[in-house]
Amino acid sequence: QVQLVESGGGLVHPGGSLRLSCVASGFSFSDYWMYWVRQAPGKGLEWVSTINTVGETTRYADSVKGRLSISRDNAKNTLTLQMNSLKSEDSAVYYCAAKGRTFARAVGVPTKEWYDYWGQGTQVTVSS
Repeated sequence: QVQLVESGGGLVHPGGSLRLSCVASGFSFSDYWMYWVRQAPGKGLEWVSTINTVGETTRYADSVKGRLSISRDNAKNTLTLQMNSLKSEDSAVYYCAAKGRTFARAVGVPTKEWYDYWGQGTQVTVSS
């Protein structure tokens, strides 16, 4: 059974930090590019960040560049998103997603169906 389980979300003040984690199971994690995608209230999906299978290639949306950092630990089947200098506009449900290396791309797609696997999401709220 394939699972992507996110954790680490919560309420944080503007300028604060959070660390999101995503633990994968049921598939060969190291063969998949991994993505973070978010959805703010009343808005569509927004691609946030990408990391390739071995962690040597990363990409970020312009809206988060310099503030968020993606990483992975293939030995622990874990994807991480370090979020610093958070803004109110970062408030959203954050999803981790996986795409097999054959058809993966550096810039993710804001469509759930494009991904091979999708997590249940974790809520991030940035508010004073």
